[in-house]
Amino acid sequence: MTIAESLLSVRNDLERKLREMLGIPVFLAELDAFALPCGCSGATINIRGLRVDDVDVFEEHILKFIDESAEKMEMDPFFVFARLIPGTAEIASLNIRMLCDSCYQEFGRIEGKQPRPDIYVLRTA
Repeated sequence: MTIAESLLSVRNDLERKLREMLGIPVFLAELDAFALPCGCSGATINIRGLRVDDVDVFEEHILKFIDESAEKMEMDPFFVFARLIPGTAEIASLNIRMLCDSCYQEFGRIEGKQPRPDIYVLRTA
């Protein structure tokens, strides 16, 4: 299986699970794997139809789905967060990030669910 086929499979599976659990038409517009110059790597899942309230209520289940997806992509879901559309409760993306040493100092020690108005943290290890 190619990397593209693997990402497509993970995207489709995650979308299906979220739709079944939430009972709403969640749409995963794009799943991207990335590697940053600083040393961080991970995945960004651009999503439509998911709100902060959904994540708050179903956080445990969503994290389970993200963990399963990360495992299929051979990633460690060390730092998991949602990026919000500014000024709304709409989630623009779910993000899995394996932090480099430098970014760990900034993100790895975050406390609270919303350290910034555009981020909702699901997990920091």
